[in-house]
Amino acid sequence: MAQPMRIRATMVDDVVDVKVLMNHPMETGLRKDAKTGQLVPAHFIQGVTATINGAAVLNADFGTGISKNPYLGFKAKGPKKGDKIVVDWIDNKGDKNSTEATIS
Repeated sequence: MAQPMRIRATMVDDVVDVKVLMNHPMETGLRKDAKTGQLVPAHFIQGVTATINGAAVLNADFGTGISKNPYLGFKAKGPKKGDKIVVDWIDNKGDKNSTEATIS
């Protein structure tokens, strides 16, 4: 089961500034376990989407080059205070996570 994400969305003039901290191990599949010497299987976020009031504002493809517990920040023009933003991700093992916030 995925760990909760932290999200903050604040308006600055007519632009929303969104910051998301995603909890995920982000294993590349190239690291060896120190105890066994075996490769740790790949486990990483593949896709991230963000919507504001149901309209897509971000679609991103991630890969193995992203660090553990990735931080994502982006800006979008047009929303208003009180609008709802939802950020979702899916990883290469089919695990999913979603979080939402109200723009303040």
